[in-house]
Amino acid sequence: MTSPAAYSTAQVAALLRLTESRVRRFVRAGFLEPQRRGNAYRYTFQDLVLLRTAKELTEAGIGPTRVGRALARLREQLPRGRSLSAVRITAEAGQVVARDGGEVWEPRTGQRPLPYRELEDFAGFEVAELAERAAPLGRQAVDEAEQRRDFDAEDWFELGFELEATSVDEARRAYARALEEDPTHADAHLNLGRLLHEAAAEDHGEERGEEGGEDGLAAAEAHYRQAAAHRPGDATAWFNLGVVLEDLERLEEAQAAYARCLEADPAQADAHFNLAGLHSRLGDKAAAVRHLKAYKGLLGA
Repeated sequence: MTSPAAYSTAQVAALLRLTESRVRRFVRAGFLEPQRRGNAYRYTFQDLVLLRTAKELTEAGIGPTRVGRALARLREQLPRGRSLSAVRITAEAGQVVARDGGEVWEPRTGQRPLPYRELEDFAGFEVAELAERAAPLGRQAVDEAEQRRDFDAEDWFELGFELEATSVDEARRAYARALEEDPTHADAHLNLGRLLHEAAAEDHGEERGEEGGEDGLAAAEAHYRQAAAHRPGDATAWFNLGVVLEDLERLEEAQAAYARCLEADPAQADAHFNLAGLHSRLGDKAAAVRHLKAYKGLLGA
């Protein structure tokens, strides 16, 4: 089933300030592979990022072969479903370069580029700016899904996953609908818990209803616990539960959650690191040293 979060050619052209014929030319050139619905193309947000990159690179004079190779690698490396708020795409010394926070990498090779001189005619773009322009279509996508009779829990989950990049509020709404259809959907619990947890962290602990402060942390905890209950072997659910319990200053419960995380996946280095900090705070220096040593061993330090 094609997700209603996918954009039409007309919507893409308007968002990217391109003509529809130019969008189709980029598709014919093989720069991306949008979904088909009948005779029409449908584009995901990741496709929008690739198209915007193709537009900027071709206008910077980079040849189609190099653009195609760079976009193929970029498509593999842009994680679907995340906010991408810190990602910036640029072209530097003839290379396509992506920046994600403090990380810099060259999509064609996946490597950090050598020293470069930034191209004067290509300033790049912030993915967050593109997401902001696409955001109003998120509510439309959910509203359209509400009218469909064939949407099940997995469809709602996939829609929420897609909307995280542009419309976090609508992503939460979609995950909630997934849980109405199937209260045991562990991934929906996990992702909804994460979004609530992130919102609470952004509020710096100030109470702002369910989406922030202590209420937000409590709601995140409840969803993580549900995810762990329905999928006990999920290390991520236990790890996230440990983090939120730390945020709530319930340190011994956090220790227990991290221990369950390591039972599920002994290679979870971050769980060892967090346990080292917790043991140190609680006065158990030997346990802190043991977990820190395990953390460094997993990192090869």
